[in-house]
Amino acid sequence: MPGGLERHVESLTRKQVAQGHQVTMAFRHGSVVPRGATRLPLRATTLSRALAPASDRLAFGAEAAAAVRRLRAGPGSPGVDLVHLHGDHLDASLLGPVCRRLGVPLYLTVHGALSQRHPRLAAHAFKHVAAFIALGSATAADLVARGVDERRVLTMSSGLELSAMPSPAGPPPRDPGLIVSVGALDPVKNHGLLIETFHELARTRPTLRLVIAGDGPERDRLARLAAAGPGVELAGPLSRTDVYRLVRRAEVFVLASRRLSGKGEGVPTAALEALALGTPVVVSSEASLEPVVTAGEVYRTFRSGSTADAVRVLGGVLDDEPARNTMSALGARAASALDWSLVAERVENWYRVGRDSGVPLPAAARPYGSGSRR
Repeated sequence: MPGGLERHVESLTRKQVAQGHQVTMAFRHGSVVPRGATRLPLRATTLSRALAPASDRLAFGAEAAAAVRRLRAGPGSPGVDLVHLHGDHLDASLLGPVCRRLGVPLYLTVHGALSQRHPRLAAHAFKHVAAFIALGSATAADLVARGVDERRVLTMSSGLELSAMPSPAGPPPRDPGLIVSVGALDPVKNHGLLIETFHELARTRPTLRLVIAGDGPERDRLARLAAAGPGVELAGPLSRTDVYRLVRRAEVFVLASRRLSGKGEGVPTAALEALALGTPVVVSSEASLEPVVTAGEVYRTFRSGSTADAVRVLGGVLDDEPARNTMSALGARAASALDWSLVAERVENWYRVGRDSGVPLPAAARPYGSGSRR
């Protein structure tokens, strides 16, 4: 099951191709290239070989920088109008200076909280970025804390493929007592806290069930936590269709993410999808949906890292059917504004008018025309 970043890039690329743009993708790992896009092969360089043992991201930046140079310098080259990087300062530290020297504007989408390491490297790398897209208010705040002018940051979320999702209209086929979470079994998702919360709630609510969809390095540890009592299922990786069916049946969707020193959540797409499916959503304070969804009635938040607060908030939602019905209706309404066609249009506008803030962008940042290459 591809992660949120991969799905974001794939969906955005599809929309950009449909708008008539020539999109060339470059990546070290993966295989999905949407129809109409092309793949730019990356070649190992002396620098990327040296960097790879320490950082795959730095190695990617080195190889991508070399590939952009080849595109600009090759005979009969079609050129590059802009580069849109999905990553953070590690990827940008080597790619950014090359784009700046070549006069190619670099746009950077940061998908989650920035690493608290390498502050000097981040400040240096971000000087070469024309404009930023931050997925979530916390991510935008991290960029500003690293010296990025807030007027050069567009804060938004990923889009949703609403046409591919079951409609939330009509009475949902809920399974009483079913709690669902979706996400990689990774420390940042903090599924362990959710399992502990579930066991606490299940002491007085024996019909509760918790299903967690996803896979990852924490599977064995989480399986041991789950075995402390009945009712917890680690479903493993599921297809998108099966995920939608599962979330649609849940009484509550929960995401317990926390911030770690190396990474954190942006605006979690899984929670936005749950809203679109009409399922009440409860998230930790470090998996906030701001600024995409701001109304407090739409979803509930508990203090990240606090099992007691998670028990209080989740228990309150489980015990309040009228509140769940309200959350379901408001959530579906809020998600209707997040279709990928609308989100891709915002990205398109930001390419063109990222300078509307009045802040002069680096010399590399210039307008592009329709049918551009990126």
